[in-house]
Amino acid sequence: MTLKLGLTGSIATGKSTVLAAFAELGVPVFSSDEYVHELYRGAAVAPVEAAFPGVTANGVIDRERLGRVVLGQPERIRQLEAIVHPLVRDGIRTFLAEAEARGEPIAVVDIPLLFEHGVDWGLDGVIVTTVDEAELRRRALARPGMTVEKLDAILARQLPQAEKIRRATHVFDTSGTIAATRSAVRALVTRLRARDQR
Repeated sequence: MTLKLGLTGSIATGKSTVLAAFAELGVPVFSSDEYVHELYRGAAVAPVEAAFPGVTANGVIDRERLGRVVLGQPERIRQLEAIVHPLVRDGIRTFLAEAEARGEPIAVVDIPLLFEHGVDWGLDGVIVTTVDEAELRRRALARPGMTVEKLDAILARQLPQAEKIRRATHVFDTSGTIAATRSAVRALVTRLRARDQR
């Protein structure tokens, strides 16, 4: 039976680094963000353009245009989520079912707003990435196109880090080096695989 783990954490807390570390160890992984990128080039284009005219360019959704339309408008964000989230949930269900069918011991799904949306994903545990607030803001504001206003709007929609940690099965503090984070992931995978073989 596949151990199905969710991966979540606030913006800029190292989710991508942790997910990549699992993948490097041969664990099947699913990135919701990457899947949304795929949807914005495929299945989501027509319904999103219908709801938000003018956000596509060359047959794909322009994320910057879309961001400008929904930023700071909760009702527009909810409208977008009502289109995109069911498609992502279908992708996750398919990914986990395929991992189970292959007999994978572990599968990890990166879901940025895992706790916030209250969806029962059928997971066996949740990994939370964390970093101190000052470092979170430093990392996030170093991203291209990020502004203080945009970051504050994103954080306002996310549970506080302390609450995520309280709900977590496993926690990775990514304040140290990338090598240290990878080492922590390796230790967890080793432990989980050993438990699976008992």
